[in-house]
Amino acid sequence: MHNIGELDKKLLELLLENARTSVSQLAKQLGVSRLTVQSHMSQLERSKVIQGYTLRWHESFLGQQISAHILIATDQKLIGKIVRALEKISVIKSLSSISGEFDLVAQLKAASTQELDEAMDAMTQIAGVTRTQTSVLLSKKFER
Repeated sequence: MHNIGELDKKLLELLLENARTSVSQLAKQLGVSRLTVQSHMSQLERSKVIQGYTLRWHESFLGQQISAHILIATDQKLIGKIVRALEKISVIKSLSSISGEFDLVAQLKAASTQELDEAMDAMTQIAGVTRTQTSVLLSKKFER
């Protein structure tokens, strides 16, 4: 595992703010050379601290999307098959295992309530899914 120093931490914070910031701008903000920034970014990528660069949706666009979290209880003997089946549902953006009464939590983003409903129906049809509980997200208070 890569040992993350102060410069790496500051670099990661800047990239989290805006992953499209140029290397020159990052160097200026950090008070180091472009070569130093490029070297640290390459090392963070090689050591798998940085997996990739992505975009963040603008809130006005996200406001048109319906987001939900669905808690999923499963037959533990079928968990592998369940995960593979859930991967095929395109509106599921992430899936995590959790502790407690439920086994998995899925984060969904759908264009309409109909699309969300279809995904929920598809989930309940998967062999080994014993129960679900859905929470529709109404508004985001903050994000880090």
